[in-house]
Amino acid sequence: MGDSKPSHRISVHQALGGGLVADILLWKKWCGGVGGLASATALWFLFERAGYNFLTFVANVLLLLVVILFFWAKAASLLNRPLPPLPDLEVSEESVRKAAEVLQIWLNRALAIARDIAIGRNLTLFLQIAAALWFMSYFGSLFNFLTLIYVGVLLSLSVPLLYDKYQDQIDDKLYMMHGIVQAQCKKFDNNILRSIPIPSNKQKKMQ
Repeated sequence: MGDSKPSHRISVHQALGGGLVADILLWKKWCGGVGGLASATALWFLFERAGYNFLTFVANVLLLLVVILFFWAKAASLLNRPLPPLPDLEVSEESVRKAAEVLQIWLNRALAIARDIAIGRNLTLFLQIAAALWFMSYFGSLFNFLTLIYVGVLLSLSVPLLYDKYQDQIDDKLYMMHGIVQAQCKKFDNNILRSIPIPSNKQKKMQ
């Protein structure tokens, strides 16, 4: 009724990269998870409920940071104390190259999907993409952009953890749903193909 299950499964931690981000999303580092959730909640409340302007907030934070660093450096030079421990403020070529590679992969995937829909006339893929985009449009109309970002943060800090905990049960349901969707899409494709009139050989010869 669908594709067979893979013989081995990659853990959620490995799928998320296995680094610091994976540890935070799976709450293996509680301080990072709590800090991310508290920061996102505070920013959402500040901008959404308190009506604080985002540009004003960023400007004030940067202004406060510059003032602190300036007076710290001045005081350090007068008192013969060490300067502020600032890292090298530059973007390495390696970071730019990795970001460009990731962007290239996603763009190529999007272009491949568009080509498959436009030239390959993949009706099943077209319906799936159209349904996903419609759902995104409908869901986006219910909230503003800032609330959507906050909801995304909440989901990123909860969905991976729940999936890691109940991976087997969720995978079973997903495989079942995938098989049902594939069967319905094939049935829909067949019905559309049957509804298209195909000229007979006699009609072709008369033309």
